[in-house]
Amino acid sequence: MRPVIGLIPLIEDEKLRYWMRPGYMKGVSMAGGLPVMLPLTADENQLADIASMCDGLLLTGGPDVEPAMYGQETLPVGVVTCPPRDAMESRLYPLFMAQDKPVFGICRGIQMLNVLCGGTLYQDIPAQHPSEIAHHQQAEREARTHEVRVLPSTPLREIAGQDVIRVNSFHHEAIDRLGEGLAPMGVSPDGLIEAVWMPERRFVWGVQWHPEYLWPTDAAAAGLFRAFVDACRR
Repeated sequence: MRPVIGLIPLIEDEKLRYWMRPGYMKGVSMAGGLPVMLPLTADENQLADIASMCDGLLLTGGPDVEPAMYGQETLPVGVVTCPPRDAMESRLYPLFMAQDKPVFGICRGIQMLNVLCGGTLYQDIPAQHPSEIAHHQQAEREARTHEVRVLPSTPLREIAGQDVIRVNSFHHEAIDRLGEGLAPMGVSPDGLIEAVWMPERRFVWGVQWHPEYLWPTDAAAAGLFRAFVDACRR
């Protein structure tokens, strides 16, 4: 039986219309999983049912994480948050952890993982960590615009099979102080953490780039989805 993967919906606007980019769904399906877009909810009973039904959780990209969640005031740098997503993810994540079920975070997802583990974020890279790297690229979504140094003795190194990979990039927030239990797997040339994992858990990984756009032509991106779904299957 194909493992069921719960995907957090993306929020379109203040009216809370939610949807899902097909790349996430197709990436999970390609890897042998059954993707299911979850309802946007903070209802405890519904969240408990989701954690029981799903074999894994995919934290997708989306709006910024609320700075108050990591003890900061919001800077005047265009931070756009979605409190319903923050509430849902902060309640759902511990339920998956309690059952040691796999969690994979992409873009906002890696940022939320870090915050839920007690870490902090740069609210705006240009303002707080100036760099020559365009972390919010203007090129097409499938374009790989900057390098990531893959750290040795990490699962990402096993998947990538090389010390450096090229990735796409669409974010203005990033990990600042790393959360408890997380370890880096990849770092950009300007020193930002681009990939993390939790060595003491069966599968808790996060990447800052968007493999859902890259997996059809990029072996490392496809490998991330396969590793996640394989962990859900086990």
